[in-house]
Amino acid sequence: MQTRLDRSPIAAIACDALIIPAFEEGAPVTGAACDEQIAAAHGSGECSGKEGEFVLLHGPRGLAAGRLLLVGCGKQALFTAADLRRAAGAGARHLKDKSIRNIALVPGLSGAAAVSAAVEGAILGDYEPDRLKTDPDKSKKRVESFILAVPGAPPEADAAFDRGIILAESQNFSRGLVNEPGNLMTPNELASQARMMSAEAGLECEVLDRERMQQLGMGSLLGVAIGSAEPPVLIIVRYRPEKASAATHLALVGKGVTFDTGGVSIKPADGMEKMKYDMAGGAAVLGAMRAIVKLKPSIAVTALVPAVENMSGSRAQRPGDIVTSLNGKTVEVLNTDAEGRLILIDAITYAQRLGCTHMVDAATLTGAIVVALGHVHVGAFTNNQEMLDRVLRTARAEGEKMWQMPLDDEYKEQLKSAFADLPNIGTRWGGSITAAYFLKEFADPTPWVHLDIAGTAWLDECKPHMAKGPTGVCVRTFTELALGWQ
Repeated sequence: MQTRLDRSPIAAIACDALIIPAFEEGAPVTGAACDEQIAAAHGSGECSGKEGEFVLLHGPRGLAAGRLLLVGCGKQALFTAADLRRAAGAGARHLKDKSIRNIALVPGLSGAAAVSAAVEGAILGDYEPDRLKTDPDKSKKRVESFILAVPGAPPEADAAFDRGIILAESQNFSRGLVNEPGNLMTPNELASQARMMSAEAGLECEVLDRERMQQLGMGSLLGVAIGSAEPPVLIIVRYRPEKASAATHLALVGKGVTFDTGGVSIKPADGMEKMKYDMAGGAAVLGAMRAIVKLKPSIAVTALVPAVENMSGSRAQRPGDIVTSLNGKTVEVLNTDAEGRLILIDAITYAQRLGCTHMVDAATLTGAIVVALGHVHVGAFTNNQEMLDRVLRTARAEGEKMWQMPLDDEYKEQLKSAFADLPNIGTRWGGSITAAYFLKEFADPTPWVHLDIAGTAWLDECKPHMAKGPTGVCVRTFTELALGWQ
């Protein structure tokens, strides 16, 4: 998709269709003769401005655009940059389904955040998970060009526009990784993608193989991988600013289970095909690193992605096995389907050894978080409230919904083993919390935030603003977290 910021008057924007937000309070005004058409549609009730409503007007008088699409956005007083992002995506998807390829949008909000959000939404809305389809006509439903119409925009709008493109393309990079099936996106292929992205972007990339992880003592990570013919890797991507403004070294740790059968504690067949998304946390941190190096924050950032395939082969880990983690603690594996926490703890310990002073991990860790929060909020846990407050503020600004979950010491009572330092699961009650507490035992004392994205990393059905499949959640939050660190 070609993109452009245009400061011309709205009436002069030549395109196949121009998108304008419509609000419940009254008919939108363009200043052109088509305002009479808009007012008539509003007066008839056809255009009420309610969220999710689309009204397409052909041949709008006084505009160079061939069509005018009014996208309902609800109450104007409540309209935010996050709402604009969704409206832009919804408008783009509505038009491209009609094979309209050249579109423009009037944001309906002012400021840098609005400029960034508008172009993000259009690029995110244009993404489709159909790379492997052989339909020769699929390219007909793609947006060829997108113009953001901001008459008289200030000079700083250009940087905001570029930032939006970088964030959206990085989020789509993450979505593309998650979308690949398990037979194509193996741990080593994920490492290859990380290497290629790093080489193109100017990042350092190191990949630890099985032999090196054995030398280091990553028994917890390696235990998950032994049932698969696909060898495990630990992917490390480093960003180093030319002049760091602080001693902060941020670690972004992402779960990278490229396919999860559950191992010996095998999952039900129904829905198992979706388990290619179990590396969405790893994809998110790689997408964030792609954006970070382009936007150049002033702190050091290191991404770590432990990548494995969890299979039930003849050598697979058994319930009751005991493994020794990188930090020396032993873990009794009571359920081989609680594998994400096993690979994360060795990556967390390694991040500490690399000198990381603060850590955030993202993982499709538990079904329990979906029971608690559904598919709306990311579950957020921490051992440091100041650190979590920073993450939550950033997420709100970026339109990614997160909700703080408890991590009281009483939950540790569920993590007792007669045979090892810790079991890898607690009881059935508060499963997302005990999983986070398990990670906390290895993250302490480093300030750390855990984001359980199991309910938000995948859409089972398409939304008006986004296609079915991977969402790329956390890419924007991680990027802005690094950019805003003082």
